[in-house]
Amino acid sequence: MEYDVQTRNRLKRIEGQIRGVLRMMDEGKECKDIITQLSASRTAIDRTMGVLVSSNLIECVRNAEEQGESGDDLVKEAVNMLVKSR
Repeated sequence: MEYDVQTRNRLKRIEGQIRGVLRMMDEGKECKDIITQLSASRTAIDRTMGVLVSSNLIECVRNAEEQGESGDDLVKEAVNMLVKSR
């Protein structure tokens, strides 16, 4: 599986957000502000996971159909992965 530049950039932004949270903690910022930033980071991670699953799922279903198989099980597995991640 190849990962595109946009997905890698998303992860780099998330990495920056986490570094920012650590810096806020070192600076003794308010808990509310830190939680807000952690929540934003979690949302960004969730969205990135959705992008990865959907793009990977498209490729996997195409490959299965080319081999004469059904992609239904792959779709179920992808949904289960997303549900378990929450």
